[in-house]
Amino acid sequence: MAGFSVSRYGPEERGVWARLTARDSVVRRLDWPLLGSSLALSFIGSLLVWSATRGRESLTHGDPYYFLLRHALNTSIGLALMIGTIWLGHRTLRGAVPVLYGLSVLLVLAVLTPLGATVNGAHAWIIIGGGFSLQPSEFTKITIILGMAMLLAARVDAGDQLHPDHRTVAKALGLAVIPMAVVMLMPDLGSVMVMAVIVLGVLLASGASNRWVFGLLGAGAAGALAVWQLGLLDDYQIARFAAFANPALDPAGVGYNTNQARIAIGSGGLTGTGLFNGSQTTGQFVPEQQTDFVFTVAGEELGFLGAGLIIVLLGVVLWRACRIARGTTELYGTVVAAGIIAWFAFQSFENIGMTLGIMPVAGLPLPFVSYGGSSMFAVWVAIGLLQSIKVQRPMSA
Repeated sequence: MAGFSVSRYGPEERGVWARLTARDSVVRRLDWPLLGSSLALSFIGSLLVWSATRGRESLTHGDPYYFLLRHALNTSIGLALMIGTIWLGHRTLRGAVPVLYGLSVLLVLAVLTPLGATVNGAHAWIIIGGGFSLQPSEFTKITIILGMAMLLAARVDAGDQLHPDHRTVAKALGLAVIPMAVVMLMPDLGSVMVMAVIVLGVLLASGASNRWVFGLLGAGAAGALAVWQLGLLDDYQIARFAAFANPALDPAGVGYNTNQARIAIGSGGLTGTGLFNGSQTTGQFVPEQQTDFVFTVAGEELGFLGAGLIIVLLGVVLWRACRIARGTTELYGTVVAAGIIAWFAFQSFENIGMTLGIMPVAGLPLPFVSYGGSSMFAVWVAIGLLQSIKVQRPMSA
C-alpha cells in the first residue's frame, strides 16, 4: 500500500497498530523448525502412547482413549506454558529466579513428606488427586538452569568480567547441589544424572575455568564409587545396573524389561509391523511402554524408519537450540540454551539407549514422546525459553 502511514491516526490507533506490529514480529521471529519438530514428536508420541495403552484395561479403566486424551491434554497445557514463557520472556524470568528456585526446592522437599508417593521404586511423586500426579524433579531441571545462568552471567553481561570468577562458579554449584541432594534422597538417580549433565553443560557454556569441569568429572567419579561402596543405592537400582552389565543374569526378573525391549525393537525390521499391530505391544510384554519404554513401540510398529524419524526430529530440536545458543549476544541466553541442550541430549540418549541395551535402565522419559504431564510441561517450558531467546535477541544478531 503505497504511501501508507500511521502518523495521521490518533494516539490510541497508533498504539493498537504498534501492538499488532509487535505481535507480527514475534510470530515471524519464532524458530519454526524448532516448534515444528517438537510438535511432530508430541504427535508421534500420542500415537505410540495410544498403541501401548489402548488394550490395557487395568490402566485405562475400560476406556481405550484414556491415555490418548490425557497425552493430548498434557501437550495442550505444555503449549500454553510455552506461549506464556515466550510472553513473559527469559529476561523477565531472570528476575523471578529466586522465587522459582525456592518453590522448586520446597516441592522436592515435599516429596520426602507424607505427601510423596512411590512409583516404580522411586519416591519422587506428589499425588494431587483425580488421577493426577506431579514429579517436582522435572521442574527442578529448569530452575537449576535458570539459577546457574543468572549467577554465572550477571557480571559478564554487565561488562565487569570476561568470564565467571571462581567465587561465582562456587555459588552456582552450591545452588545446584541443594536440589540434587534432595532428589538423590528420594532416590531418583536418573534425574540426578540429568541434572549433573546440565551442570556440566552450563559450566562449559559459561566460559568458567576448565579446572572446574575436570574437577567435577573427577568428583563425580569418586562420588559414584563412594555411593556404590557405601551401599547407598536401593536394591532395585543395583539390580538395574547388574542387568545392564549382564542382561542374561535374570531374564525373568530385573533383566526382563531390557530383554523384551530388544525383542520388540528387533522384530520391527525396516518398516515395522504397522501401527497397533506389534505383537510385543498388543501382548503387553514390555512394562511401562507408554512412559520409559515408549521407543520400543516405535521400533516394533514403525520399524527402523519410524524410530529413525524420532531420532532425526530430536536432532533437529538440538540443532536449532544450538543455533539459538550461538546467535544470542548475552551470556545469560547462551547458558540457558546450553543447559537445555545438555538436558535434552542426555535424556534422549539415555532413554533410547536403555531400550537398546547400551545404557542402564534409569526411568527417564523420552522428551515430547513419553506419556507424563510433569515431563511434558517441563520440556515445553524449555522450548518457550529457547523461543524467547530467539525472539528477544537484537535483529542484527
